[in-house]
Amino acid sequence: MTHPLLTALAQARLRDAPIFVKWCELNGVSACPATPASVARFVTDCASLGTSRLWPALQDISRMHVAIGLADPTLGGPAARAMSAIAAIPPPRSWPGPFKHRFAALPYDIQVHLAAHETQRERALRRAQNDAASARQKLAACEAETKDGKTNGNEAATRDQN
Repeated sequence: MTHPLLTALAQARLRDAPIFVKWCELNGVSACPATPASVARFVTDCASLGTSRLWPALQDISRMHVAIGLADPTLGGPAARAMSAIAAIPPPRSWPGPFKHRFAALPYDIQVHLAAHETQRERALRRAQNDAASARQKLAACEAETKDGKTNGNEAATRDQN
């Protein structure tokens, strides 16, 4: 007979991270505590689910561990790299080369945020560059108009003197 506390714990685990727990049962690994390597293997094996289903599953794994005071096996390292490989979010173009390879080690939600922020920053930069170019064109046209006005005014003055 199974102890009621163990039964309740097993049900809580299944409720908190059902996809991962089922995967662990099928693959003979411990769901809690999970190792970062087993979480990475889970992500790789279940890549066909896509990021829209895998990311909530990783959050469930994280909550399951943190709730009982265990280290989060989903942060950084192998799990983040596995998720990054599936998501295929490129590192920000503005980052220096040596730091771009570290982008894959960031959690997926941070990568999404940084990528969106970078896109917004690049749009704002392009808009500012276009505005500056437009202002330069207007200034050049105004200067040309002023120069033409002075030249035409000088010719008229010269004709009047003759």
